[in-house]
Amino acid sequence: MDACYAVEKEVDRVLSKFQGIDDHTTRSLQDLIDTVEYLRKEWSTTPAEHEMTAIQKDVLKQTMTKIKDTVMHLATDHRDLHGTVSKVGKAIDRNFVPDFSSTTSKDDIFNTPDKVELVNKVIIQHLQRHGFYEVADILMGEANVALEHSDKECYLELNHILDALQQHKLDPALHWVEVHRDALAMNNSSLEFKLHRLKFIELIRQGPPAQNEAIGYARTHFKQFVNRHEKDIQSLMGLLLYVPNGIDNSPYSCLLDREEWVDVYEIFLKDACTLLGISVNSPLTTCVNAGCTAIPALLSIKQVMMQRQVSGIWNGKDELPIEIDLGNDSRYHSMFACPILRQQSTDINPPMRLVCGHVISRDALNKLCNGSNFRMKCPYCPMEQSPTDARLIIF
Repeated sequence: MDACYAVEKEVDRVLSKFQGIDDHTTRSLQDLIDTVEYLRKEWSTTPAEHEMTAIQKDVLKQTMTKIKDTVMHLATDHRDLHGTVSKVGKAIDRNFVPDFSSTTSKDDIFNTPDKVELVNKVIIQHLQRHGFYEVADILMGEANVALEHSDKECYLELNHILDALQQHKLDPALHWVEVHRDALAMNNSSLEFKLHRLKFIELIRQGPPAQNEAIGYARTHFKQFVNRHEKDIQSLMGLLLYVPNGIDNSPYSCLLDREEWVDVYEIFLKDACTLLGISVNSPLTTCVNAGCTAIPALLSIKQVMMQRQVSGIWNGKDELPIEIDLGNDSRYHSMFACPILRQQSTDINPPMRLVCGHVISRDALNKLCNGSNFRMKCPYCPMEQSPTDARLIIF
């Protein structure tokens, strides 16, 4: 991000100089045009046999000199722009490192047919999830990849409902929640109530002519939600008191916020993905976002290591030299970090529970006992114990 800001600053400097030269050029040329136009009018009013005086010749000579000098200055300013523009390219080269070899994973990670097929499937699913079905079908044919037909059908229905919600159309979503009502209830979802609430509010917005229809809709659909959403339903009923005089200035005007549509859109996407057994974001989107977050930090630490001549410390291609925080949304499983070595556990270095109850990594355990089976002391309490008594922990 800092690199983008640095380049943007250089671009802003170029654009500012362009604007300044453009304004100066416009003023200079307009001044020359006015001068030449004035001389032309003066010349057109003189008789055909008139001979210019010494003063007129001097004025004409000064005008020609002024035109020549102005054109030369404008050409010089234009040449100077080339140097300013070239600085943008240098800023890009300086701030964006093209060598990402140190941030890549194993070189042979995608060199097998099954791995290539997996990558193609991830791309195809991403295209289908975002509605690019024609492109996905072409890629499936060219890559010779076969996906289950049901996946595409699910994405078609999902995208159709999401498009309808963006257009403030509730009927497709309401039909979907009726079909999946039992599954939504098991997940304790509030989606159906929020959809009916939006439908009720849209009827209220139509004013007194739709008041009876809104009351009938509430009697039909809200009674099943009384136990869970009693206070919300009471607030909705309060809107009815202000329909004759306008609901925009009522104490319940907060219920009319258009952000409610955004909220329902996100809740539907989350609940639908849960029922379909897929993540809210496609795997490809998650990988790209993680890479965009991690690469700048990795490039920075690489540059620091090269400056201090300690680049050999980071030799493992499948581990990171620093912690990369991708946010709570990108945490999918429990992680254990050893309190001694400050390293996350792996299959090779799993967490180990000591007899006293404290947990450390296997590498830390080996360092504490120095490879022997004699008794050792817990680093967090005075209890002595044998390293062989430690037990592997699986989260």
